[in-house]
Amino acid sequence: MINFLIKLGIRLLITLLVISAALAGGAYWIHENRLQMPLPISQDARYIITAKSNLALISSELVDKGFFDYPTAWTWLAMARWQQKAHRIKAGEYAILVGMTPQQLLDLFVEGKTVQHVLTVPEGWTFRQLLTALHNEPSLTHKLKGLDDKAVMAQLGFPNQHPEGRFYPDTYHFPLGMSDIEFLQRAYHIMAQQLKTAWEKRPPDLILTSPDEALTLASIVEKETAVPSERPQIAGVFTRRLKLGMRLQTDPTVIYALGEAYDGNIHQQDLLVDSPYNTYVYKGLPPTPISLVGKEALNAALNPAAGDSLYFVAKGDGSGSHYFSATLGEHECAVIEYQLKNKAPARFRSRCHESPHCGACRNNSSSSVGEARKPSQSALSFPKIR
Repeated sequence: MINFLIKLGIRLLITLLVISAALAGGAYWIHENRLQMPLPISQDARYIITAKSNLALISSELVDKGFFDYPTAWTWLAMARWQQKAHRIKAGEYAILVGMTPQQLLDLFVEGKTVQHVLTVPEGWTFRQLLTALHNEPSLTHKLKGLDDKAVMAQLGFPNQHPEGRFYPDTYHFPLGMSDIEFLQRAYHIMAQQLKTAWEKRPPDLILTSPDEALTLASIVEKETAVPSERPQIAGVFTRRLKLGMRLQTDPTVIYALGEAYDGNIHQQDLLVDSPYNTYVYKGLPPTPISLVGKEALNAALNPAAGDSLYFVAKGDGSGSHYFSATLGEHECAVIEYQLKNKAPARFRSRCHESPHCGACRNNSSSSVGEARKPSQSALSFPKIR
């Protein structure tokens, strides 16, 4: 009897081993031929998992869309539960790539590696331009449309703060469905950190008295030049003007003051518009920044280049660069050379009698070199003098 039981036990054990081996072999075959075979797609695709989706619904939809056949879907669903991943799948938009396997797809959903959309916010944009770009971005969820600036800032959690210049320009990556509120909050906090870091490293003799002043000056520097190497020089000019009590006389502040009334050209009457942003009329910095500020412009405002230049004029040669002058006389010569010589020849010849010390005049006049005049606020009658 004992021998019989022993033999029966051995036979049962062998049977169980055979069954286990068969199951293991079957599981291996299923794994290799269902979960490790590439999906039957010929081009990359997108798939969105909503917050209400469950694994059974997802597997059914993947069949409907042609990513799985039914045996693969059942195997995929069983494997997800066996691997304890069924409840770990994350909502979002996913890129399903050619060559991807069902197992890789499952891992992708669990890891939450969603598609990232891209929106580039350039330096120098105004807050209105930023909002327009957000409103036109279809990948965002829009909650701020129709709100004025004050209401927008309240929605962001920063009531009573002026929005201009408070958001960092950069290339942003974000998932489908992020709200415009979340986008702006992210850009706001990055700008706040950039400003804090830059302000803490400021030189001790800086004339600016607060981070807000630094941000405002940086926004002017941002708008004044597209040449990165010139930013510290531009900041130096404005810093020296602030120290001397001179008006900044910078065109971008006039353009900002004009708003939608700006037609693409600054006219003589525009320089007289009564606005605290008009630095041709009011001394000091405008009340707020006038644009979004990049890191380089911010660093330039807080680390202005040393020197004695008080004026600059665009060279107009397509490079975006400027000629810097220490005196009004030198600056007038630069205006003749770069602004008037080809655009207004008659006026160029008449000005040469007053400023014969510039190179352009020496080619057209035998007059002796005149003395350079001291800095003056009377330059408004002369084009592009700052």
